[in-house]
Amino acid sequence: MKPKATLFMRLMLVPFFLLLSAGLMAYDHPGGMHPKAQIDFVKEQVRQQREPYYGAYLQLLHKADSILQVQHHALADFSVPGYYVKPKEHRANSQAIQQDGFSAYACALAWQLSGKSAYAKKALYFLNAWASINKKYSDFDGPLVMSYSGTSMMMAAELIRPYKKWKKADRQLFSVWVENVYRKAANSIRNRKNNWADWGRMGSLLAAYYLDDAADVAENARLIRSDLFHKIAADGSMPEETRREKNGIWYTYFSLAPITASCWIVYNATGEDLFTYTREQRSIKHALDYLLYYNQHPNEWKWFKDPNTGKPGAIGFWPANLFVAMYGIYGDDAYKAYTRPHEPIIYEQHHFAWTFPTLMPVSLKGYR
Repeated sequence: MKPKATLFMRLMLVPFFLLLSAGLMAYDHPGGMHPKAQIDFVKEQVRQQREPYYGAYLQLLHKADSILQVQHHALADFSVPGYYVKPKEHRANSQAIQQDGFSAYACALAWQLSGKSAYAKKALYFLNAWASINKKYSDFDGPLVMSYSGTSMMMAAELIRPYKKWKKADRQLFSVWVENVYRKAANSIRNRKNNWADWGRMGSLLAAYYLDDAADVAENARLIRSDLFHKIAADGSMPEETRREKNGIWYTYFSLAPITASCWIVYNATGEDLFTYTREQRSIKHALDYLLYYNQHPNEWKWFKDPNTGKPGAIGFWPANLFVAMYGIYGDDAYKAYTRPHEPIIYEQHHFAWTFPTLMPVSLKGYR
């Protein structure tokens, strides 16, 4: 009887290992920044033409349609000098991935919501171009810009992942690019002290989710917990960012955008809620409230006279994009009052965390 029982157990284990080898025990895809429940919810709102989703959907399609004839700007060496050393060259070189990343992301999302294959093909056009051409990043700001703009490439790839016409060889080449270029850049800065680390962790989380690397998802979550209360002071300010003179409010936003996006990815991957992670008076919510107040009352900002603030009407209206998203987490009416007159909002330049916040709402309570 014993040999038969052993054989039976071995036979029972075979399907389990087959599942593992087939990747069926991995994360749900699409996921990460845009879980399937969110996508399905938005599809239903669009089908019923409910606002603000339907207006935001039409806004997305307008963007995606304008991209269909755009050519890629992939570079073999993504070389970006320091912004404070060569600002013109920094901006010019950064635009290659910023333009192509947004284009890929917008088209991939348009495909998910509309089902039109023209959008999927165009998203793949940009992903395949960077995977086949780009071999490295370089210069002082290369890893930072690759991390904060390349998030768009990762979110596009996750959204387009179910597309059956994405050839196996091209998928594999993209995964090689993720491992050897994008994740390498993100991981190289995720232990820094300021917003560099925040963008590194978001990029690393997106890459780890795409590659089904649960260990690295866990490591990024640990890194967020390890220094969150160093980044956020008792009054809600962020000392590493407020010291940036005239741009202290901007850099506070520029840190909180990837921190909150990372918390959202961690939640979707593991169920862990870092949005309510609190020590004494320090929390993400406290930092968000601090940012909102001083963006609206810059004359009271004690760190520098006449700081730069986010303004309505700009192509990239920060921090409104962040507060549209965070209303879904915290339900704070002050956030909604600030953003409502300006929705639907798309943030389409420079960096990509909360890019389509009106269209793709976040929720810790599920979607109905």
